[in-house]
Amino acid sequence: MKSGFVSIVGRTNAGKSTLVNALCGEKIAIVSNKPQTTRFRIMGVLNDSECQIVFTDTPGLHKPQTRLGDFMIAQANESLVDTDLVLLVIEPVDNVGAAEEKIAKSMNKLKIPAILVVNKIDTIKKEKLFSIIDKYKDIYEFDAVFPISAKNGDGVPLLLEEIKKYLHEGPQYFPDDMVTDLPLKQRIAETVREKMLYVLDKEVPHGIAIEVAIREENEKIIKLDATIYCEKESHKGIIIGKGGKLLKKIGSEARTDIENIVGKQVYLELWVKVKEGWRDNNFLLKNFGFSE
Repeated sequence: MKSGFVSIVGRTNAGKSTLVNALCGEKIAIVSNKPQTTRFRIMGVLNDSECQIVFTDTPGLHKPQTRLGDFMIAQANESLVDTDLVLLVIEPVDNVGAAEEKIAKSMNKLKIPAILVVNKIDTIKKEKLFSIIDKYKDIYEFDAVFPISAKNGDGVPLLLEEIKKYLHEGPQYFPDDMVTDLPLKQRIAETVREKMLYVLDKEVPHGIAIEVAIREENEKIIKLDATIYCEKESHKGIIIGKGGKLLKKIGSEARTDIENIVGKQVYLELWVKVKEGWRDNNFLLKNFGFSE
């Protein structure tokens, strides 16, 4: 069989996680319209009759302001090493940003095959595409260019067929039934965090970390405790909401998605605690899984 690794990189909010989900045919990575949704590398595994493709979703490139931000940038940069193909995902904006130039500089050093993926083409007029693509010819010699809408699926099947051309004869790295390398507790924590990203405003979601504990599990049910850590006492009140209404909404919406992941009935209890400055605390970052 053929197999290979494909790294998906780009600035924050370019639609990388949405693309991973579209390519894999199921939800692997959480998505939201808020920046810095993805915090670490997530592998999505696509198995079909002829190949296995391991997609690596990466944190969006941004200017880090905390040690958590430093970790996220390191995760994105390291994904360029030992990969068979890079997909540089960009928004249809008529200029090349500093983040894209930095990625191209790294790719030029490593001489990596790369495809330029212009995402969100449903948001612009098609005639504007040519000028956008033309500007990227100066920063890297891309092997191909694909305009797509990851959200709507437009162009994704054609992109997948192109990706398969870069695979090599090789081993099957993961079992047929494996769709991601994320441990179950981490998938559950990310699901809860996704719901919080949707219902919370402003800076609060960026200061959240979640720990999950399995209280009880059998063939039919799983009972979970999820502790939400925030950085300020005022944020704790926002997360809980008046009369606990917001926390109940987060729990209810997360429970549905978690049941789809585990395939059984879920009992989920949410707790909120304050850990000031955890994003700059090496010990806490390690405890929350943000370490190499």
